[in-house]
Amino acid sequence: MISVTRLNHAVLFVSEFDRTVEFYQKTFGFEVIASTPGQAAFLRASGSQNHHDLGLFASRSGAPRAPRGSPGLYHLAWEVSTIEELARAREKLSAVGALFGESDHGATKSLYGHDPDGNEFEVMWLVPREDWGEHEHSAIIERLDLDDELARYGTPRGYDD
Repeated sequence: MISVTRLNHAVLFVSEFDRTVEFYQKTFGFEVIASTPGQAAFLRASGSQNHHDLGLFASRSGAPRAPRGSPGLYHLAWEVSTIEELARAREKLSAVGALFGESDHGATKSLYGHDPDGNEFEVMWLVPREDWGEHEHSAIIERLDLDDELARYGTPRGYDD
């Protein structure tokens, strides 16, 4: 058995290299910490303890994209630390035209988006463990009511940072 503690980073091949690097910088605030212009970039999320959280490599020109549902990566999930950050993420993803879905998974509240290459990602907030209840051993997919979740888990007005 290999005892992993968490996913440290992900690496994607992308066809629109510069546009995709810019997308992750502007949308998520990732910092490019190392790069080979037009070929590879390693990006770190603000506040991350990782060397890098995302690697982007330019795919060969004209390489076809696998049809959705083909074997391979489905999506990446980026965690935010508060329900308010999830609400801000919804605004940002909507503003850049990347948001395409929202789900309540019981133990997590999730937004779904895609980058310029169509790579799907999730931005999720993990409900406090003591509130998982029946969702401890389930993976539901229900409509997310972010306003209700903000009322339940959000910091009262005037106290958030």
